[in-house]
Amino acid sequence: MKRFLAIALGILTAIGGFVDIGDIVANAEAGARFGIAHAWVLLVGVIGICAYAEMAGRVTAVSGRPVFDLVRERLGPRVALANLAGSLLVTVLTLGAEIGGVGLALQLATSVDYLLWVPVVAFVLWAALWRAKFSVLENIFGLTGLVLIVFVIAFFRLPADYSSLWQQASHPGPPTGEDWGTYWFFAVALFASALTPYEVFFFSSGAVEERWSSKDLLTSRINVFVGFPLGGLLAFALMLTSATVFHPLSMSVDTLSQVAMPAAIALGKLGLAAAILGFFAATFGAAMETGLSTGYTVAQYFGWTWGKLRRPRNAARFHTVVMIGILAGVGVLMTTIDPIQLTEYTLVFSAVALPLTYLPILVVANDRGYLGNRVNGRLANTLGVIYLLIVFAAAIAAIPLMLTTRMGGG
Repeated sequence: MKRFLAIALGILTAIGGFVDIGDIVANAEAGARFGIAHAWVLLVGVIGICAYAEMAGRVTAVSGRPVFDLVRERLGPRVALANLAGSLLVTVLTLGAEIGGVGLALQLATSVDYLLWVPVVAFVLWAALWRAKFSVLENIFGLTGLVLIVFVIAFFRLPADYSSLWQQASHPGPPTGEDWGTYWFFAVALFASALTPYEVFFFSSGAVEERWSSKDLLTSRINVFVGFPLGGLLAFALMLTSATVFHPLSMSVDTLSQVAMPAAIALGKLGLAAAILGFFAATFGAAMETGLSTGYTVAQYFGWTWGKLRRPRNAARFHTVVMIGILAGVGVLMTTIDPIQLTEYTLVFSAVALPLTYLPILVVANDRGYLGNRVNGRLANTLGVIYLLIVFAAAIAAIPLMLTTRMGGG
């Protein structure tokens, strides 16, 4: 059981990164509009986040310090400040979207408007991050998020046209009625969602919370190579079930209730209940990740005491930043912007900010002063450079695609 719980950090990080509120709807919408023609994007994203998360976990396990802390020391305060500014903006906006996403899941369960749930969710989130232990949070919400496996089960219960699905996956591109610009907009958004900056900051800082050392390198790799592919599988299941149910009918998907329909069609009320529980756990887990990540990055940049290992009064500035991040997220939601639309915007901003996050990680992972003989090998550096090129391409393309396609609206 201890070995199983040892991968809870990877599961929580991966589920929060791959199936937060924006990804839940984005994958379902991509499935409805394009079938599984974006399946390759999820595969590319899983390999990329595994490559860089492995570096981040190894850096932390060997040095005993989180990646962002080393980035500031290795590359200087100016580069780290640019990294902090870009990632913090994306993280706070994502935090607001996740709080709204929890509200949407509760609205789906209770029929009470999500905006009425937002203050309640924000208070419960703050209380959990203030009082609960890190291990309790990761075990409860990381493992409960696995309920989304219901969409994998649902797919095998649905009448699927396997030859059509294979054609979509093996010959990617826009179907009739869609254009290449919109296709590539969704590709960039889905890729950015797989490599959202807060994922590596949370994973690295969580490793410090778990007191990883060089003896835990195997645990780190198990977290990475089990947790992130599992998150990718759940995201693909959402795309796959949507492609099976909605794509043949040329229907679009833009609400959480529509995303849950394939599970309800395949498994009835039990499937719907499992889908709602999975949505709640995934979005609340993502809200915890983003909330903690705001505190982690700011505290590490300024050299403050931080973390759940310490009592709140001994890391007061860290917890204050977390609270301010939650309040800022609520403030964004109080403009009545739709949480799903908000996350779609954050995915674009995330794509633009990706180079600021991943280039410094590659530099630090090759520094023998921190890692000794545990620096990147040839394979890690090859993947790192290839993905840096992809990241830069996504960053350059994100804004033009957003404008020309009107956020994927065509």
